[in-house]
Amino acid sequence: MKLIYALWGSGLDTALQSTQLHVLLQAAGVSRLQINVDDADVEAAMLRITTFDNPVPAVVSVWTDAAVDPEPISDLLAAISQRSAGWEVEETVRLEPPAMENGVRTTALAQIGFLRIPADLDPVEWLRIWQGQHTSVAIDTQDTFGYVQNRVLRTVHGSERVDAVVEELFHMAAMTDVHAFYGSGGDDAELQRRMTLMIESVTRFGAHTNLDSVPTSRYCYSL
Repeated sequence: MKLIYALWGSGLDTALQSTQLHVLLQAAGVSRLQINVDDADVEAAMLRITTFDNPVPAVVSVWTDAAVDPEPISDLLAAISQRSAGWEVEETVRLEPPAMENGVRTTALAQIGFLRIPADLDPVEWLRIWQGQHTSVAIDTQDTFGYVQNRVLRTVHGSERVDAVVEELFHMAAMTDVHAFYGSGGDDAELQRRMTLMIESVTRFGAHTNLDSVPTSRYCYSL
């Protein structure tokens, strides 16, 4: 089982890397932990979109056995944050992110997206377009080397509405260089072609609106 949490508050980049917290999470049934934080390393990132009432400074992913109760995990993360929300998700890895040693920052801009199904689009059709059609467009039009889709199955903590969480890994230059983001090699015509295809694709399933996009640094741990 994979759970994803959005956390709000100050000092989360430090609090989330606490050995004591990791020990407590392990005792609660967590075997793997991923921390994504909007920190100084991604401060210059140009893509920031907020639908939540406040931007999300940290996203936490945990993996557990299916029988584990999420509540103690939720309580631990709530205790170190001012506000939190969590969801059980179905993970689909489209591009495998690079393996890193425990606690070592992935050399990447990890862009996290929170998606919501538009009211006028059937959820089954939304899923078909997102995972069946958009996936290849996203890979073909952007210079990513990690791409994970997480479909929300249920809310386990809080009341925030989210239907999917996406993580895409870009080279660090993509923070400030739109050509690096789209992999267009400095060719303005190719950049425009890729951007047009991407915008058309996200519009088909409503991901051009009512979303959050958060630039982060990414840290992984085996507990």
